[in-house]
Amino acid sequence: MTTAVCPGSFDPITLGHLDIVARARALFDDVVVGVARNASKNALLGVDERVRLARQAVEHAGLDGVRVEVVPGLLVDFCREVGATAVVKGLRGGADFDAELPMALMNRHLAAVETVFVAGDSALQHVASSLVKDIARHGGPVDDLVPPGVGEAVRAAFAPEGR
Repeated sequence: MTTAVCPGSFDPITLGHLDIVARARALFDDVVVGVARNASKNALLGVDERVRLARQAVEHAGLDGVRVEVVPGLLVDFCREVGATAVVKGLRGGADFDAELPMALMNRHLAAVETVFVAGDSALQHVASSLVKDIARHGGPVDDLVPPGVGEAVRAAFAPEGR
């Protein structure tokens, strides 16, 4: 059985993320969506909420063979823990590749974990968590960019009592 990890902060999970997870599942027997605690990013949603939303999205999409877990530390350590031999990362364009390549090379150096780059659906190329948050922050519509229930969670996080 081959296992891969689709890592990310998923703050929030988007339809673009879900597309990559589905593509990873078509390539691997078992896929773990690894929700990372990224200290360099100021998360809108707490890690437990991000995990809950990712699980909800995976279930709604009917993606069997996919589970969601928190990445507690180094990605390569998490890969060893779950028995993953590969990391799957989605690419929207060249800038994504430029950002991801050094991490892929380091993961290979540290733990012989290969990174598989997958081109996402071109219809979702414009979708990014940061843009979803910016749009929602200003009251714009985001429900067509995220799985069901995620837009509501993001709007709630920006509500006066949520933020």
